[in-house]
Amino acid sequence: MKSSAICHLSSVICHATSFRRVAAAGLGLLVVVTTLCSTQAENAAAAFQSIKEKLHAARTSKDWKASLVSANQLKQLLHEAPESILEVARAEVHTGDLNGAFRELAQFVRMGQSTDLLETSPEFAPLRQQAGFAGIQNGMKNNGGSISRASEAFRLPDPALLAEDLDYDATSKRFFITSVREKKIVSTDSTGATREFAKAPDDWPMLAIKVDPSRGVLWATEVALQGFVFTPKSDWGRSAVLCYDLKDGRLLHRIEGPRDSGLGDMALTADGDVVVSDGDGGGVYRVQAKEEALQRLDGGDFISPQTPAMHPDGKHIFVPDYLRGIGLLDIATKQVRWLAVDGSFALNGVDGLYLNQGKLIAVQNGTSPKRVLAFKLDEGLTRIRSETIIERSTESLGDPTHGVVVGRDFYYIANSGWDVIDDHGNLKAGAKLSEARIMRVSLEAL
Repeated sequence: MKSSAICHLSSVICHATSFRRVAAAGLGLLVVVTTLCSTQAENAAAAFQSIKEKLHAARTSKDWKASLVSANQLKQLLHEAPESILEVARAEVHTGDLNGAFRELAQFVRMGQSTDLLETSPEFAPLRQQAGFAGIQNGMKNNGGSISRASEAFRLPDPALLAEDLDYDATSKRFFITSVREKKIVSTDSTGATREFAKAPDDWPMLAIKVDPSRGVLWATEVALQGFVFTPKSDWGRSAVLCYDLKDGRLLHRIEGPRDSGLGDMALTADGDVVVSDGDGGGVYRVQAKEEALQRLDGGDFISPQTPAMHPDGKHIFVPDYLRGIGLLDIATKQVRWLAVDGSFALNGVDGLYLNQGKLIAVQNGTSPKRVLAFKLDEGLTRIRSETIIERSTESLGDPTHGVVVGRDFYYIANSGWDVIDDHGNLKAGAKLSEARIMRVSLEAL
């Protein structure tokens, strides 16, 4: 669940989805619109806010040495996220360390990223006449090349859905998909034929979804998206976890989330508990199957947590933070161990994350370019060994969101429609809604 306004003020990526991502660590002034829900959530978010303010002050006063210090602090906090690397490179250009800037940009390229800023921003002009510039440019061009290992499984016939999340019920052989614009859950078979399963009880956008066939229930969330025309202003900042009867769509339970929260992504444990992340407030919560209360699991390490993925031991959770990368949360201690990028892997911008046979499958809509890929882990599931791109820079890939493992295949929403609406949910000028494509890739081929 991307949370509150992600706009890189340099206009590299202005993804105005007002609920999946909390902020952008991009070039220029960093903007944070997170509302902290508790003192426990203030750790990472407050550190990010403090660095942002120092970086802005240094740039305003043109104190480039101070700017470099803050940029490196940002890079450390965000675990070498690509945009923080660009921030360091820019500061190094201003301090005259062109070799240092090229080292940062070389890592940016190794992480599979691309940007046109090197050609368009006057701040990078000193690099353009240097011998290493052409190599950096060629590397970024290659990173933007089209790759597709997936094929279209089916399309959703209603282009106005703004499909967000999906899951699969093996018993009925039907997919269940949440709709942001139409505030409902629909079910569909493999041909794309859909019917309404349930409406949002508060008439808010529907986001996360998980099917629990063994217990005969379906879990979902609804969020009154801050600033969106989809919901009344009086409800902005509210969200809820919902439990439906899987047979008839009857609402069984509704659990209100913390104020100023965006409970937008979830996972199920083997015991039927729900783990849900708050992309706006930074929390990771659990709803135990036999209770109707949210239990905080984290200690404030996350800024904008997205779709959690359960570790096989049941004691840890892989949690992708939209800004900080992928962390492994210990449920008992609340400690987080962050997966290392090793100078090669971009782990930020992950919206959907799924663990399957030693691979973390990631839907990454906060990188440039957007992509769907699989990270192969070591035997201990503690380190990334390699990555395989599933889809990148194709006609079918608009703004991908979430997916689901079905047998030996991975299905995902390739073009949700978030890229054609503005900060308030209105259709952008000249844009057109299109049928969402559900893509499929064989996991055995990854």
